[in-house]
Amino acid sequence: MTGPHPVHGPEEVCAAGMRLYRQALKDGHLAAPDAEAAPCLLTSGLLHPAPLHPGILEPAPPVTALHGLLRASGRRIADERRREERLVEEFGPLLDEMSDTGASTTALLPVSGKEQISRAIAEALSRATEQALTIQPYLGSNAPPVQDSERSLARDQAFLDRGGRIRTLYQHTHRHAPHVLARYERLTGDVQARTLDEVTERLIVVDDTVAFIPASPDRSSALEIRHPALIAYFTNTFDRLWQLAVPMHPRAVRQATLNGVTPRQRAIANLLVEGHTDTVIADRLGMNVRTAGVHIAKLAATLGSESRAQLGYLIGRSGILEQAPGAP
Repeated sequence: MTGPHPVHGPEEVCAAGMRLYRQALKDGHLAAPDAEAAPCLLTSGLLHPAPLHPGILEPAPPVTALHGLLRASGRRIADERRREERLVEEFGPLLDEMSDTGASTTALLPVSGKEQISRAIAEALSRATEQALTIQPYLGSNAPPVQDSERSLARDQAFLDRGGRIRTLYQHTHRHAPHVLARYERLTGDVQARTLDEVTERLIVVDDTVAFIPASPDRSSALEIRHPALIAYFTNTFDRLWQLAVPMHPRAVRQATLNGVTPRQRAIANLLVEGHTDTVIADRLGMNVRTAGVHIAKLAATLGSESRAQLGYLIGRSGILEQAPGAP
């Protein structure tokens, strides 16, 4: 390597570094001076000093190295998301002051209490004439209270009766949920639903004028948002997720299992190679931990794995992550 080492992120490895890493894997070691041309090999954890042999570097197993790089990438993404949240908090008052939606309209309005949130959503829908976009993440094993379901059903049907359009995104685990199926058996009009392995937190956008997002982990408080730039951002995000999602209603689409691995197992495999625990995988994919464990066991049996570490290696060799995910 004749030029200076290229500048790149801590979770990346340059081309020269990958060539040296491959050589180290082949030979079982690498002389420390040979790695000076690619310092990223040490900072990324692909090489480490041999305990009993000064001046010799040993390569980390590819599965271990990959997990480490993915964790670094995950931390960077989490930091960026926290930075975005801080920016929204800091610029919220300014957006409110500069909003051109009218002096009497607040661009970001906190709403506290689930009853108050329901009323705010119902009021927005009662004035709507075009469409409602909704993202509904996993709510656990318990269905919403009957009175809440009936109230939201009546609210949505009234909107559909006025010619409105409703599009909703769920996780794949909702495709067979009794309370969800019952809802779509009763709604009539221009109503569609699709599913993904993972969705964002709850989101409701009404007529491209007002949006609601959670403001607390238990969803007991929310933000009512009327700023045009934020509404456009939410709508664009929803539309992109919608194009990736699998139809559920009015006509369900199901992708066949490929090579004995179901689409849900491929989604789990993707999170496994990122180094996530069963609990995190269950939360991300909208299922309980026991169900996640069952899917992981089936995936291990399909690939012939005898341990968690071996499973990550076999997932990488199988090529299943290169196949497009589909419905469960």
